[in-house]
Amino acid sequence: MCRWLAYTGNPIQLETVLFRAGHSLIDQSLHSRLGQTTTNGDGFGIGWYGHPTDLPFRYRSAHPAWSDRNLRDAARAVHSPLFVAHIRAATDTPAQETNSHPFRYGRWLFMHNGLVRDYPLVRRDLMMAIDPGLFASIEGSTDSEVLFFLALTFGLELDPVLALERMAAVVEATGQRYGVAQPLNMTVCATDGEQIIAVRYSSERQSRSLFHSASFQHLHALYPHDRRITAVGEDAFLVLSEPLLDLPDWWEEIPESTAVIARGGSLEQRTFSPSLP
Repeated sequence: MCRWLAYTGNPIQLETVLFRAGHSLIDQSLHSRLGQTTTNGDGFGIGWYGHPTDLPFRYRSAHPAWSDRNLRDAARAVHSPLFVAHIRAATDTPAQETNSHPFRYGRWLFMHNGLVRDYPLVRRDLMMAIDPGLFASIEGSTDSEVLFFLALTFGLELDPVLALERMAAVVEATGQRYGVAQPLNMTVCATDGEQIIAVRYSSERQSRSLFHSASFQHLHALYPHDRRITAVGEDAFLVLSEPLLDLPDWWEEIPESTAVIARGGSLEQRTFSPSLP
């Protein structure tokens, strides 16, 4: 359906992971190995922070990532200590710029891979559950953006994992009212420039693929002469839909129903358990 990644560590050029890696995100837009669709050409977006306290920058397009020459220049020009990128394969809603990820509100960026099943059926109820004060900030028509604004409604800025658990529970409860089997499938990423929160969860417990990088201290020891590892620093962290390189010991699969929080060089895993607010 979609592919995405998020990076934090020493400032690096975005093209390092978007273009240079063997199975880069641009390669995945044409040749995804683990996604539900091989091609992800219904738009793309990148978001990045100049400094953790800055509001994030964003560049989105409805065009395929592989054909956008401006993306290549931007990815070469931008150095950032924290950035996200997403390539889209659309479900139910059109390919247009406002439907391209990442979505933004204040300091927060949000990306999603998966779907709300029978979204046209449950869309109205889900949108009515969004805080009216946030409603005017919704720009597109995707289920993904509604997930983001539901999470904001339930306290994403205060307790991100709890807010995402409440969002998931509301989606499932709404779907069940309409007789939708297994309403939610998602890997999601939310960041405020200081932390990355990633979740792998689905109602059917068969979620889309999601991995994170192994400890870069460990990787420095394994590959002491690899400049790609040296450049990012020992506290670097990548979370992504599928691996960028086929090197042993680089990647760990995130288990089902798990939230991962990366902040300041530390990594925490929690069980993800949806609960109604």
